[in-house]
Amino acid sequence: MNTGGFSIEHLGLIAFGLFLLLSVVLDVCMIVSLVRPGDERRQLIVWKAGTWTLVGTAGGLVISIVECMVRNEAVSVNPFIVLSTAAILYFVILLIYKRKYGG
Repeated sequence: MNTGGFSIEHLGLIAFGLFLLLSVVLDVCMIVSLVRPGDERRQLIVWKAGTWTLVGTAGGLVISIVECMVRNEAVSVNPFIVLSTAAILYFVILLIYKRKYGG
């Protein structure tokens, strides 16, 4: 019995909590970034990042569906994981295009 020490379970819970917090922040920032108006260059950057995020998310869902069909399992997609992955993908691509086009 561990009465006062810091265990690996505590570290795992802290890491998971930080991941949840980061995911929520990225989701909110993604929505704000998509809604916020800007000049043509900024609109192009957001449009390209949004397009590739949609392609990546749809591709991941298709792969998940095909995998479930091959394994003869029910399709179960966790919306939180899909949304978190889309937010991370969006911001990575957004950073790439901001570096490429400036701004």
